[in-house]
Amino acid sequence: MSAPLADRIRPKTLDDIVGQQHLLGPGRPLRRIIESGEIPNLVFYGPSGVGKTTLASIIARRTKKHLCKLNGTSASTADIRAVVSKVGTLEAVNGILLYLDEIQYFNKKQQQTLLEFIENGDITLIASTTENPYFYVYNAILSRSTVFEFKPVEPKDIVPAVERAFRFLSQERGKPIKAEPEAVRRIAFSCGGDVRKAMNAAELCALAAEETDDALQVTPELAAELTQSSAPRYDREGDEHYDIVSAYQKSMRGSDPDAALHYLARLLAAGDLPSACRRLMVCACEDVGLAYPQIIPIVKAAVDAAQMVGLPEARIPLSDAVILVSLAPKSNSGEAAIDAALTDVKAGRAGPVPRCLQNKHYDSAEVKRKGQFYKYPHIYPNHWVQQQYLPDTLQGAAYYTPGENKTEQSYAAYWRHIKKEETPDK
Repeated sequence: MSAPLADRIRPKTLDDIVGQQHLLGPGRPLRRIIESGEIPNLVFYGPSGVGKTTLASIIARRTKKHLCKLNGTSASTADIRAVVSKVGTLEAVNGILLYLDEIQYFNKKQQQTLLEFIENGDITLIASTTENPYFYVYNAILSRSTVFEFKPVEPKDIVPAVERAFRFLSQERGKPIKAEPEAVRRIAFSCGGDVRKAMNAAELCALAAEETDDALQVTPELAAELTQSSAPRYDREGDEHYDIVSAYQKSMRGSDPDAALHYLARLLAAGDLPSACRRLMVCACEDVGLAYPQIIPIVKAAVDAAQMVGLPEARIPLSDAVILVSLAPKSNSGEAAIDAALTDVKAGRAGPVPRCLQNKHYDSAEVKRKGQFYKYPHIYPNHWVQQQYLPDTLQGAAYYTPGENKTEQSYAAYWRHIKKEETPDK
């Protein structure tokens, strides 16, 4: 069985790499470092299929270092020592470049094993990770490395790569492959920024292409059929998950229903119904809140319906609710109020509950004025009476500020009116 097309067609020079111009474009820092020939320890951070492994191979070739590849999911400390054993041998006369893929799967002890060898220069380390290295990579390694972030490749940049793939496959098979421009575009736009996925799709299309007398035909319909299940990049445990749910809520908060629906669609395409429902409920409470308090039971009903019917029908009540939340007036006064109160509590600013609010109990002997003296608001006009509610140490504290929306302003106006009509105690 031959290697995947992505490996057979792997770029050999910096200029052949698709995308990553923010790192490898003319004059960019990483390109200048590579061209200098003096390679420091590096950490490549970014999603899969965007050129991290390819770049490590190009660096090894340019520096004439012996390239050793390990994968954090399967490599052991013994594998690291086996790499180190090659130091100073004819096989690695120009030094060793260790490419450690998925370093986040190495435990702390395994990562510590690397330190001795990268500190003394026996090994140049290029580690790659799809997770945030500042969370998953041992600090001692990070302090000895430079982190570069790789981005998903734009579809427009993937189009030339797909065209090149079909030319390569034509040469391999000895028969022209005629891929219609729309077919190429469909492949480029369906791979979620993953060039490897685009190469795999191109190879599938070549295998399934209709054969004519003079060529293999790749039509848009064939490309659509073979890429329709190619969901956007998504990992429920990784950065992409948190980026998408963050963008989902921020789009609703920012009153952009189209963007909010886009991120909802990405969550649902990945089958992540729980995250779609949870963030929607949070947004209704946090970002709409008291500006339209009735929205909370409405959104809760939509979430319940979505969870009851499941996917794909769940998309319908969720879409309704996302649009409603996006277009509703916004207020975070409730969240700000409870956060301010929590700040006081966590700082130790509390104090005994005022006697008038305590549960009924007997006063001790030293209490001179015995009794609870609670004023029951419902026997007073407008169901309100002035009395102490906050502890003595917090008298005058104000946590809630009404939002600038008609609902909260109407509440504020009502209470200003009521409190001016305070009557004497009965």
